[in-house]
Amino acid sequence: MRHLMNALDLSVEETENLISLAESIIENPERFSDVCRGKKLATCFYEPSTRTRLSFESAMLNLGGQVLGFSSADSSSAAKGESVSDTIRVISGYADICAMRHPKEGAPYVASLHSSIPVINAGDGGHNHPTQTLTDLLTIKNLKGRLDNLTVGLCGDLKFGRTVHSLIDAMVRYPNVRFVMISPPELKIPEYLRKDTLDARGIEYKEVNVLEDVLPELDLLYMTRVQRERFFNEEDYIRLKDSFILDARKMRLAPEDMLVLHPLPRVNEIATEVDDDPRAVYFKQAKYGVYIRMALIMTLLEVIPEC
Repeated sequence: MRHLMNALDLSVEETENLISLAESIIENPERFSDVCRGKKLATCFYEPSTRTRLSFESAMLNLGGQVLGFSSADSSSAAKGESVSDTIRVISGYADICAMRHPKEGAPYVASLHSSIPVINAGDGGHNHPTQTLTDLLTIKNLKGRLDNLTVGLCGDLKFGRTVHSLIDAMVRYPNVRFVMISPPELKIPEYLRKDTLDARGIEYKEVNVLEDVLPELDLLYMTRVQRERFFNEEDYIRLKDSFILDARKMRLAPEDMLVLHPLPRVNEIATEVDDDPRAVYFKQAKYGVYIRMALIMTLLEVIPEC
C-alpha cells in the first residue's frame, strides 16, 4: 500500500508513467470506465474546495467507482472533537482510498500513519498540494509536448503560494528548465527555496518586478494572485498591483505559443478578456486535473488495465 503526500514522493519515472496513463485516458476514456467498479473513494475535506474535491469525485465516478465523504469539518465528527487518526481508522472500514484536505500542515500525513487504505494529500494548509502539481505537469506535457527545455514565468505571490513552490520542486528535475520570477519585492520566493532548490542545483533563474519586460522570452506563464493582505501598507499594494494583472495588451507581447496557466480560483489577476485567447489554458488545466487523478487512483489501487 502506498500514500501520496508530496509530488516528490514520486520519482521522475513514476511521474512520467502517471502522465502517460492520464494521456491514455484522454485519448480513450471508455477503456477505463469500469476499472474501479466496486471501489469507493472517501473525500475527507476539512475546508472548502471546488476543483479539487469535485475533480476527485468526478475521477472516481469516471472509473466506475463510488464516492462518499464530507465537504467541511463542520459536517464531520471533527466538530465534536474527533481526531484525524480516529477518523481515518473509521474511514478505512468504509472506503478503499481516501483524498484528504486539511487546513493544518501534516494532517494527511498523520492520517496515513493510521490508515489501512491509501491516503492522498489533497492540500494541507500552505504545505503541499501534490495533485495540483501533477495536474500542472500533465497540462504542460500534453500541450507543449515536453517538460524540459522550457522558460517558465512564475507571477504573483511567490512567497506564500504552495502551488508555485511545488511546481518549482517538480520541474527542477528536468533538464534545461529556466525560471523567471515575477513578483513584488514583498512576495519574492522564500530564501530556502532559492538556496536549497535553485542554487543548490545550479538552476538558471532571475527575479523581476515588471511582467511586460519578460513576457517575450517565456514558454509558460504561471499566474497567481497578488494578495492585498500580504502588504504592510495600502500604498505599496496600489503602486504595484497593476504590474501583475495579465490583460490583452500584455498578451500581445507574449510569444504565439506561450501557455498561460493558473491553479484557480482567479480573482482579478487575469482579465476576463484573456479567456478567449487560445494561449489561456487554465480552464483546460482544471479539466486535466480529473484525468491525472484518475491515473493516480488507478495506480494506488493497482487496478490499471492491461494494454
